[in-house]
Order: sequence, then C-alpha cells, then structure tokens
Amino acid sequence: MMKRQKNGKNASASLNTGACRVLQAQGTVSAGFPSPAEDYTEGPLDLNAYLIRHPAATFFVRVQGDSMIKAGIHSGDLLIVDRSLEASHNNIILAVLNGEFTVKRLIKSKGRLFLAPENPEYSSLEITEESHFEAWGVVTAVIHEVL
Repeated sequence: MMKRQKNGKNASASLNTGACRVLQAQGTVSAGFPSPAEDYTEGPLDLNAYLIRHPAATFFVRVQGDSMIKAGIHSGDLLIVDRSLEASHNNIILAVLNGEFTVKRLIKSKGRLFLAPENPEYSSLEITEESHFEAWGVVTAVIHEVL
C-alpha cells in the first residue's frame, strides 16, 4: 500500500513475507454447471509463494480510479507490483509520470512510448523527451474483492 510521507508524496510499503497458508482444493472448480465435490484436498497453498516471485522487490499498492477497468483493475483493488521485472510492451505497469504515480498499459509503437488506459473515457499519455517518466514496476497480480 502507498503511504503518505509528511511532504504529501507517496512512499512504498514493504512486503510482509510471513507465510499465509490457505487450504487448496485439488482439481478445478466449475464456473458453469456444478461438478461432483472432491473428497480430498491438495494441501496448503502459500499465497506468498503463489503470487510473489521476487519478495525483496515486490510491493502492494491500492488502486484509486477507474482508468483500468477493462483490464479487470477496479478502484479499491490491491495490485502486486514487481520492481525487479523490466517493463515491456503491453505490460501493465506502475509508472511515475511527472511526479505522479499511475497504473497504465505500456505501449511501444513506431519508436514512440505511450501509457494507455483500459477505459475508453480516458486518453493515452504519450511519453516524450520532456516527460519525467519512470517505469516503477510491473503489475503481476490483482487482488479484487467480489463481496
């Protein structure tokens, strides 16, 4: 989660690497017609191991806004961001643009660089030589509550 410093700027919060184990069912779950229940489980699922590839370089940030809704990212969602990954074309990234954090899709096209929203109500932002831009990290997962 991003924390506010005294000067009003955002700062990253570090990852708590304590094990969070959840019982994992073996097999898959039908999202269509119900399937017969399984009588056994596969064992514990460590969500840290499942969702976080590089613990020392991974951070959580909470989303505010609706510019990425077509990518399944909604206001209030928690993003897992890996700073050790190099941002490449079509990645969803956490960027710093002109001193502000933003989450957008990175688009490289014909030698030009854009931060593209996933909501038709917003326009892409072209990164120019005058822009103060940093690809801060690559979004690797979204935690979205359904209730």
